[in-house]
Amino acid sequence: MTGLKKNLDMTLDEKRLAVDPRHKQIPVYRQCELLNLNRSSLYYKPCRDTTYNEQLMRIIDEQYVETPFYGIEKMTRWLRRKKHCVNPKRIRRLMRQMGLEAVYPKRKRGLSMPNKQHKIYPYLLDDVKVTRPDQVWSTDITYVRMYRGWVYLVAIMDWFSRYVLSWGVSITLEDDFCVSALDRALASGRQPEVFNTDQGSQFTSYDFTSVLQEHGIAISMDGKGRAFDNIFSERLWRTVKVEEVYMRDYQTVAEAVYYLGRYFEFYNNERLHQALDYNTPAEVYGVAVGTPVALRAPSVPTATNTAMNPSKKTLIFV
Repeated sequence: MTGLKKNLDMTLDEKRLAVDPRHKQIPVYRQCELLNLNRSSLYYKPCRDTTYNEQLMRIIDEQYVETPFYGIEKMTRWLRRKKHCVNPKRIRRLMRQMGLEAVYPKRKRGLSMPNKQHKIYPYLLDDVKVTRPDQVWSTDITYVRMYRGWVYLVAIMDWFSRYVLSWGVSITLEDDFCVSALDRALASGRQPEVFNTDQGSQFTSYDFTSVLQEHGIAISMDGKGRAFDNIFSERLWRTVKVEEVYMRDYQTVAEAVYYLGRYFEFYNNERLHQALDYNTPAEVYGVAVGTPVALRAPSVPTATNTAMNPSKKTLIFV
């Protein structure tokens, strides 16, 4: 029996399912011994308050836009003032899941987790004045809430004009949707002199950096202890969330893609930017303005009413 126990290659869930409480010859305790399963694990039922966690994530996301300098402790205290019974451990887990971290001079964890096996490139933009389009492009990933669950949004932006060259949505943090967004941005026939990213594994991966190298583009990566190296992307996320995401409750992934697409058309071609002397990003970038679109789309998009299950590893490329 000892050899049998050692040779069992089963997951915890498989062992639980293998136990038959109604077996007439082998009692439950003996079945647990044979399976090398702790009896407390057999009867344990995890408490998953998914609905409340999603509610907390929505509240945290909105408050983070208002107070990005709130860390774990301040966010926990703020939620307690709002009558939420939470502890720092729970808020830390939820904020990490959302890729949120207080903005202050230290390494930003965010959604892009580093891979120690990937090459890290130096930051090339110290004391560099960005004075023209296509001098510097950058990219970043953010969390976008939905009515139930969330998706991840990537965007590639020209620093000088704030023009969003491409974007994409995914329900996973694999690098595929980032590489796809980069390919679409370069398909325009224009390219930057320098491309800046953080040190996340999606952007340090060979699939991503090799595309930049093939086009002869210098690669720049945010340095450790530099919270503001990619500040233009952070400002873009704040704008997108305040003006679009928080105005809606996306019911499906397809609906999120639809409305985000309409918003980016508005952002590029119609939204006036004070920093651009009240011009649009498209005007400053020097591209033809597309067909004007309204800021708000119809409440129910007829072309995107097919629900998608966020639990499936499906990538949405835009």
